[in-house]
Amino acid sequence: MATDAALDQQEFRKALATFTTGVTIITGMAPDGTPVGVTANSFNSVSLDPPLVLWSLAKSSRSLAAFDASPYWAVHILSADQDALSNRFAKSGADKFVDLPVETGAGGAPLLAGCAARLQCKTTFKYEGGDHIIFVGEVVGLDRSGVPPLVFHGGKYAVATAKTDALAFSDGAVYDAESSFTENFSGYLLARAHFQFYSQLRAHIEGAGLSDSEYFVLSVLIIKEGRSIASLNALFSYTGHAITPALVAQLAAKGLVRTDGAGVDALCYLTADGRTTTVRLIVAAKAVEADMMAKFGEWETVSLKNLLKQFILHTDPGLAHPWSA
Repeated sequence: MATDAALDQQEFRKALATFTTGVTIITGMAPDGTPVGVTANSFNSVSLDPPLVLWSLAKSSRSLAAFDASPYWAVHILSADQDALSNRFAKSGADKFVDLPVETGAGGAPLLAGCAARLQCKTTFKYEGGDHIIFVGEVVGLDRSGVPPLVFHGGKYAVATAKTDALAFSDGAVYDAESSFTENFSGYLLARAHFQFYSQLRAHIEGAGLSDSEYFVLSVLIIKEGRSIASLNALFSYTGHAITPALVAQLAAKGLVRTDGAGVDALCYLTADGRTTTVRLIVAAKAVEADMMAKFGEWETVSLKNLLKQFILHTDPGLAHPWSA
């Protein structure tokens, strides 16, 4: 391990990046009544009794004079979906508060909405710390929402989730060393999770007298009608289900779909009964999701969805999404 007295700044930055931090926005009010705000991950707790926290601001910051003159400031611990807000307040020069819903906190400090937690603080000490000024404040008010926080690691935004003990589905399982096909294989986990989830929804689909393929057609038409049979088939070809004129004719015979045209170019629309049936199935699907997510907790839910989106992004061969124009 390098211990040279003269540290390389880039290596120092990389070393610090291995430490995961929360992301905050600090706001205050300048003496002339102008609101100021900066993104900071230097926030930290100091004491519980009295309740003290600290953060630091670069001496080169254009907001330093305002924070130095203001006895009050607010710390916003950002929620997992507020990375765009973090980016906005990380920039200098622009009016960062334009079109933002703002409340008034202690000492006039602006309070931003939608955060994981907000702390209203009064400055108790200020120290010089190299190229930064360290602000220590007493917390005079707080609120929290319980939503998962935004975190920063390795120079990127991340999502926090609880770490549990290692899970094993099969006690004493023996695996073929050559195939290495284990219960930790992502393909197995994704497939099994999908089928276990969908099996609960399938009971509702079959109860409505529909096949999986018929349900797929209805679920896409509820998003956007007037799709051709050919475009519907293209949306679901990767699933192994074929959307054909004969399948659509079955839905029409059930009074759920009407068509305009012929063959694969025929445009499809939901009937009133088709819309009612589809909405009921979607409500059932959301209920299945809500029950499953309640067992995870909100933090794990956000993390799971984020990882699934990344998995889809990195494996997508260019398939269209049902919400695409």
